[in-house]
Amino acid sequence: MKKINFRRIALAALDVIMIVLSCFMAILLINELGIRGNVVLLGEYYERIAIYTAATIVSLVFCRVYRNIWKYAQIKDFVKCFLGMVMGLVITVAILMIKNGSRLDIYTKNFLIISFLIATFGIISLRTCYSWLYGFYVRQAKGAKCGDKKRTLIVGAGLAAQRTIGEMYESECEYEPVCIVDDDPSKLHGIIRNVQVCGNTYDIPDLCSDKNIEVIMLAMPSCKAEERKRIIDISLKTECEIKTLPYIHEVFNMESLIRQAKSINLDELLGRDAIRFDNTEVKTLIDGSTCMVTGGGGSIGSELCRQIAKYNPKRLVIVDIYENNAYDIQQELVRSYGDKLNLNVEIASVRDYDKLETLFEKYKPTLVFHAAAHKHVPLMETNPEEAVKNNILGTYNTAVLADKYNVERFVLISTDKAVNPTNVMGATKRCCEMIVQNMAQKSKSTKFVAVRFGNVLGSNGSVIPLFEKQIAKGGPVTVTHPEIVRYFMTIPEAVSLILQSATFAKGGEIFVLDMGEPVKILTLAENLIKIHGKKPNVDIKIEFTGLRPGEKLYEELLMDEEGLRKTENKKIFIGKQIEVNEQLLLSEIHKIKETAMRNDKETVISELAEIVPTFNHKTNC
Repeated sequence: MKKINFRRIALAALDVIMIVLSCFMAILLINELGIRGNVVLLGEYYERIAIYTAATIVSLVFCRVYRNIWKYAQIKDFVKCFLGMVMGLVITVAILMIKNGSRLDIYTKNFLIISFLIATFGIISLRTCYSWLYGFYVRQAKGAKCGDKKRTLIVGAGLAAQRTIGEMYESECEYEPVCIVDDDPSKLHGIIRNVQVCGNTYDIPDLCSDKNIEVIMLAMPSCKAEERKRIIDISLKTECEIKTLPYIHEVFNMESLIRQAKSINLDELLGRDAIRFDNTEVKTLIDGSTCMVTGGGGSIGSELCRQIAKYNPKRLVIVDIYENNAYDIQQELVRSYGDKLNLNVEIASVRDYDKLETLFEKYKPTLVFHAAAHKHVPLMETNPEEAVKNNILGTYNTAVLADKYNVERFVLISTDKAVNPTNVMGATKRCCEMIVQNMAQKSKSTKFVAVRFGNVLGSNGSVIPLFEKQIAKGGPVTVTHPEIVRYFMTIPEAVSLILQSATFAKGGEIFVLDMGEPVKILTLAENLIKIHGKKPNVDIKIEFTGLRPGEKLYEELLMDEEGLRKTENKKIFIGKQIEVNEQLLLSEIHKIKETAMRNDKETVISELAEIVPTFNHKTNC
């Protein structure tokens, strides 16, 4: 049995009283003003009052006015209420015209018009007062209860700001709206939910100082990356914590905006939009193909698996030696796709040629994305033999099997550290590129290519998560050198580049992404500290620890002899293929394999320098 809603019944009863009272007041006004000339008798209008009251209540019900929760009323709710009143008047006129022969006398017209005006004003005013009083009570109660709320400046005077301020008043959140800024001159001095627009974005530092602001909240979900970066730079001149609301596609869901407020991403500090690619060719490449991803549980490998899964592969094979990562991406994909994705996860090392061959023979992959590698520079400096075993021998094994089993395309995930390498990791990755270029020279069935890019935000070993942990502990934040700079990109960008490059592959190319301007690591550290509302070297100390073994101040994306060639995508370039002496390369790989298996660290490094002539080892001791 449906439960009776006494709140709706009570509100309807109040409306009935308001309508009847408006009818009586209309009759009094008609008599007082002498509109009729003679006195209107109340008894003559009982029938009209009843018809008008019933028609109006029915119309309000039809317009779903009584389903509204009026303490949270918005303009559209009052519009519905007004439309209900108009509909009630129209129905009353129609009934009386039918009853009285298609025309109404002047006295009835005056009665209905005056009653309508009074009743509409009364009913809407009743709801307006209730909504305002509720908001006032909530603000008073919250203010008394939460005297330690953070004084907040809101950037943007749009719908997101309106919703955000409303939630600040009505929920148990930690923010108190103090003022708004917006660059639209027409909004200056305007008021949203009792909060004034006090200036534009260039006024942020002065307003924060004058009004003791503690938090700056960016409520501009449709703002472009360049504009957002400009506002963040201005905000970083203050000592305030900086928060941002989600982007436009996330705003209109049912979640609380305040709960979605988050700290500024370092992606946003890079000041550019994420690089997007036309995925038509990628879809054509992957749709119906068997894709194998080595190192499929890692940060790049797992994102490769996510993006490949979207394009309807015939089968996706994840190969990884670390079962925890492999399990995580497996469960994520199972939750997302269920039986729609033909997924296999194999725990195997790329060092193990025989195990790899059983996988190639079993699945016969069409596309191989080789992401398996040791990538941590300092660890590989102290374990060079392991870098050789995993990176060089693992790549060689996988590439040879790809050619043997007629894989259509083989894509090596490389790094900018392979260019004029100064560390073991970079040297091994350059050797991997040479293996791929050599295979491209001789393979008749497989297109071998490499993809080279810089540092990836959020990847395993990225400096950003380290900074976050150090700030959370109160510091210090450690930077190796005050002048060190790096190119940065996001994981989805890196993987989009990999997939797009696979579609361009003709064999032997090294694809390079235009990554924009390099970013100073010290600046990143300082901005990250400021975003958390702290002062660099006051609240959180920054320490310089010195360059790590094998580390460069500046990374490069191209070797001098490679040059650049454009592709159809203006963000992707191709380094010119360098001729590789196959006999010499294979001889040196066999030699360094034996040395690595003996775990002879020093000899491994010297032999690595023989394979990679551009290797200039720097210990930074």
